[in-house]
Amino acid sequence: MVGDIYHICNRGIRKEKIFDNDADYFRFVLNLYRLNNKGESLRMNPHRKSIDSFPEQDKIVEVLKWTLLSNHYHLLLYEKVDGGVLEFVKRLGNSFTKYINIKREASGYLFQNSARIIQIQSDKHFLYIPFYIDLNLLDLIYSKTEHRKIDIKKSLDFFKNYKWSSFRDYFGDQNSPFLKIINKDLFYETFDVNPKTYQKELSDFLKGDEYETLKCDLIKEKLVDVAG
Repeated sequence: MVGDIYHICNRGIRKEKIFDNDADYFRFVLNLYRLNNKGESLRMNPHRKSIDSFPEQDKIVEVLKWTLLSNHYHLLLYEKVDGGVLEFVKRLGNSFTKYINIKREASGYLFQNSARIIQIQSDKHFLYIPFYIDLNLLDLIYSKTEHRKIDIKKSLDFFKNYKWSSFRDYFGDQNSPFLKIINKDLFYETFDVNPKTYQKELSDFLKGDEYETLKCDLIKEKLVDVAG
């Protein structure tokens, strides 16, 4: 329904890569813009590295957060029209699978299964899902086999400079080519935060074991299944 918030996640079949290189990441991010339209997908040049001059959208969702890793992705979406989230996620999956299959001269499935589309309803998940989506990037910094002693400054600096996450668009490079994809104002209004308080709360969250606890809880409750 209009106004509902959804966490979307999916991973490659057999946990294999869905992105081979920067061009693949860029293509997926480009799709976050061009497929978010009530009519047919927007016609855009995939080789252009900025969306500044791209056509206006008639959106079916608002993209609040997105994070891409080599074998999985996470999105946080706000539904603008009834059924918009389901339609948008289908478009993303079908379009990107077709693109990769053509590029790799392959056929068949790219993703392990249908994307998980999880409506955010409980207070716990509403409060922490944005953190979870941003903090997936920790897996790129710290080994999963080591005891994770998080260096907060190092982590936040990495988040702000990582190209394939909306964290940079919120708190890093304000000349990022992807700023038009997200709706910052709606995110801050919906989650009742501002840039300063969100970063502070995220840093406080990193100081304890809350992230690992939350991750285990979400997997246990089958709200995510993309680890590894």
